[in-house]
This record gives sequence, C-alpha cells and structure tokens, in this order.
Amino acid sequence: MTIQERFNLIKRNTAEILTEEELMELLKTKKEPALYIGYAPTGRPHIGYMIPATKIKDFVNAGIRVKILLADMHAFLDNMKSTLELVDKRVEFYKSELAELYKAIGVDLSKIEFVKGSDYEFKKEYTLDMYRLADLTTAERAQHAAAEVVKFGENPKLGGFLYPILQTLDEEYLECDMQYGGLDQRKIFGFARESHPKIGQRKRVEVMTPMLPGIMGGKMSSSDPSSKIDLLDEPDVILAKLNKAFCPEGEVENNGIMAFMRYVIMVLKGDRGEKFMVERDEKFGGNVEYSTYEELEKDFVEKKLHPADLKKALARELADILEPVRKAFENKQDLIKEAYPEK
Repeated sequence: MTIQERFNLIKRNTAEILTEEELMELLKTKKEPALYIGYAPTGRPHIGYMIPATKIKDFVNAGIRVKILLADMHAFLDNMKSTLELVDKRVEFYKSELAELYKAIGVDLSKIEFVKGSDYEFKKEYTLDMYRLADLTTAERAQHAAAEVVKFGENPKLGGFLYPILQTLDEEYLECDMQYGGLDQRKIFGFARESHPKIGQRKRVEVMTPMLPGIMGGKMSSSDPSSKIDLLDEPDVILAKLNKAFCPEGEVENNGIMAFMRYVIMVLKGDRGEKFMVERDEKFGGNVEYSTYEELEKDFVEKKLHPADLKKALARELADILEPVRKAFENKQDLIKEAYPEK
C-alpha cells in the first residue's frame, strides 16, 4: 500500500482523528507504528466488540502493530465492580475470546499483542509518572476527562479520578504511537494530549469511531444480557434476540441494526468481495443481494427491504461469523464459570 492508501484505510469509518496531519506524518516517518486499544475486563464481550474488531483489522492491514490492553486495574477502579481475583480470570477470558473473534473475521494474529495492565503499571517509573501527573491535575479536570467513561455517582471514589491519568501513561509505557477508542473517549484523549508534554513525553495520535446505538435501541451493556448478543450465543438465541431488536421500518437514524450492517457486516463482506444475501419468499420479492451498504440502505429507506427479512439474514450471518468462537469455547466451560460465576 502507498502511504495515502494506508491513511485512507485507517481513517475509514472513523468519527475523528487527533490529528490527521500528525497521522500522515507518522506514516511517512515510521515503518510500522504501534497502536493500542484498552478494554477493562468487566462484563462479557458482546457483538458491540465486533465494531472495534473490524477497525482493528483495518489497522493491521494498514501495517500497524496493535496492542490490546487488558486493563485489569482500570476494571478494578471502575467503581470496584469486581475483586482482583475475579478480574484476573476475566483477563484470561477476554484474551482468549477476543483472539478467537479477531481470527474469525480474518485478522492476522501475528500482528496482535495482548498486554495485561498490571504487568507494567506497578513498575517504579510508571508510579512516579502517575504521581507527577497527579500533582499537575486538578480533581475537576480529572473528573471532566473521565466523565463519559467512569460512573462517578453521587459520592465518587478516588480511583475514578485516576482513570484518565493511568490511560495517559498507558500510551507511554505501551510504547505506542496511537490510541484507538470510541468517541466517548474524546475527553480522555484530549487530556492525554495536553498532559504528556507536561512531563516530557510526546503526545500521541488519537483515532475515534462513532458511538453507535445498541440493537435494542439503547446502549449495549455487558451487564444487561437482554440488551446484547453475547459472542457465545447459539444461532437460535441470536435470532430470537434480533427478532426483538429495535429496527423501525424505513428509519436509519438511531437504528442499531442498520448501524451494525454499515460498520461491521458490509465492511467484512466488501473486503472479501462477497455480497450480503437476504432470503425471502417469492411473494415478498424473492431473494435479494447487496454489494454495498448504500444499496442496502436505499432499499430499506424505500421500504423495499422489511426489517424482519433483514434481521433473519443478519442472524444467519452473525451465527456463521461467530461459529469458530463458539466452537473454541466448547472445551473452556471451566474458564467461563470462573470468570463469570452464576450469582
């Protein structure tokens, strides 16, 4: 790929890059830049994780080395949802499941590295930099930076205020040139870019994708099973959940099904040179194939494609994509129970 082609692939389906000029310069001056995305291993991953997974595939194909931070300390600090022992098991679960997901959509796993946060966040140098940034950061500034990510509540805990400081330092200690996240991370990314120079570090390029509606009409939540499709759900469960999904006929705005089609399914299909097929009874127009999202959206808006038919086709496609992930976990039932014990 040319530098411009790599840039275009990185930019595809993003909402904002801080900054595009810095990204272009990075691609010109560094052969294989490194990028990281962080996950706090709390609730079980759901199909919402396929949106960044698709983008991670773009990064890898654009010649970027990707580091997946399994942020165990961040998970512990996020209102203390889990014990440290439980978080350790969830780190193991996330690493295994995300690797299977990336493999299932065709990501080159040799370009992916999983890193556990506490493996370096307890080092002396990291701790000293944490104190240095803490000394330069007001509580108000830290809370503002983390407001979209951390649930502070009426009586916020100190750990939430540390969140943006730790995320800033992760860029440095993971030796990355870029960080990737959703648009909800923008305030933390801005905090990082203003904080690094204060302690003699270089600011990084920040890549953000848009925040998308969940398939049930609201935000997909790892802690609410009814709001999400788990990566290990069986095909009949996937279909049953999709049948209940919010997908008003002819409406694209705030439609999680259409957003998923745009940012995941049609991207994967297009990259493989495949078409998305919707199977229908002849009395409803018969089977129809789509090569691009734009074609699919046009038919949907004009009400030539009914939500029920779209959901059925999406359920089949999802079940096929996730089959290798389900199979890989057939022999990992103990890990599932240890990471997510029944209440």
